Amino acid sequence: MVRTMDQKLTRRVHQGHLRIFIADDHPVVLSGMKMLLQADPEFEVIGEAADGPTALRRAIELQPDVAVFDLSMPGLYGMEVIQKYLAARPKARVVVVSVQEDGANLRRLLKLGVAGYILKRSATDELIRGVHAVAKGGVYLDPAIAGQALGRVVHAAPASLGETSQIAHLSARELDVLRLASVGHSNKVISAKLQVGPKSVETYKARAMEKLGFTNRVELIRFALDMGWLENSGL
Repeated sequence: MVRTMDQKLTRRVHQGHLRIFIADDHPVVLSGMKMLLQADPEFEVIGEAADGPTALRRAIELQPDVAVFDLSMPGLYGMEVIQKYLAARPKARVVVVSVQEDGANLRRLLKLGVAGYILKRSATDELIRGVHAVAKGGVYLDPAIAGQALGRVVHAAPASLGETSQIAHLSARELDVLRLASVGHSNKVISAKLQVGPKSVETYKARAMEKLGFTNRVELIRFALDMGWLENSGL
């Protein structure tokens, strides 16, 4: 089902029919996001809202390909909107645009299933890029957050890892690749860190994802959060 949805979204991107819903309680910000998104020929803004209850109701009704939510909205806080929205549409793609740079909030949002997080101060540069990435099934974190929060990986003790049944059937190399990938490192960076070829990195990652039953990066990040990998990295 996940693969089917991602394939449909990818086709829509190529055909110029990606439907976007946006919600923010500041009229200027809402208007600015709408202008940015509509300037991209692959996007169509199909609805908007300026408060939490309206955002939740309209997003569920319109079923956009990607919903962009602010966290601070009157009537119903953005976190509640997102939680209720994803409960109603578990496979929905959500991007958060916020002024908040709080790691605790980000961890909670990722666990809920949010696939993108953009800071308002850099939305002009990052919003389009983030929505594109999320629409294609990826996860996108504003570089200002990813760079400082996901830049370091603290390795747990081997004995501790061996006691975790969920990853006991992964090889040591598969585990190393998965952990590095979960905190945002590219195949090129992982290749350099582990001194293996980029193709080998992709093979290790694919095998690990298959063994764990993951079909997309959102599931990997949720797992990494449960394992404490992102907390150890400073998020």
